Amino acid sequence: MNIIFQLEQEILLWIQSIRLEWLTPLWKAITFLGNGGWFWIFLSVFFLLFSQTRKVGGTVLFALIIGALITNVCVKPAVARIRPYEVIEGLIPLINPPMDFSFPSGHSCAAFAAATACWEGLPKKYGIAMLALAGLVSFSRLYLGVHYPSDVAAGIAVGVFAGWLSQKIVLLFFIQKQKRTDSCD
Repeated sequence: MNIIFQLEQEILLWIQSIRLEWLTPLWKAITFLGNGGWFWIFLSVFFLLFSQTRKVGGTVLFALIIGALITNVCVKPAVARIRPYEVIEGLIPLINPPMDFSFPSGHSCAAFAAATACWEGLPKKYGIAMLALAGLVSFSRLYLGVHYPSDVAAGIAVGVFAGWLSQKIVLLFFIQKQKRTDSCD
């Protein structure tokens, strides 16, 4: 376990060593998209407004709920991992220190939950763009010094799972709805 911590420490300090002052506002803006999941919630509500993307909107919203329940309600309090800047000497966070626990990354979870939900429901060019944005949000957490790499990896894993599970549940809902509609005809 000590080897993993040492590796994560080295990765974060290396990222800190390659930070460029002129890029920092960009990474802060990217991470802002994940604050409280506001961007992903907005996106899901936007999708819900149109009949051709309503199913995707519901899937994204449900994926965000699943991911938040797993990450913020269950895992973070159970693991209670403190943030890396509190432990790693010399690591300087570039944003106001978050008040919750570190493991897993909620930003990464929400971003990949939404992106995974979009992957199946939107044309691939949009799905790829969503995955790229999710990757940027996840990396921003490392760049800004507020998560360990394993926090981000776990957040991504939970997010992908939440997006996948949401797709399956929403698909079942639409199949059941179609069966009810067909039986009424």
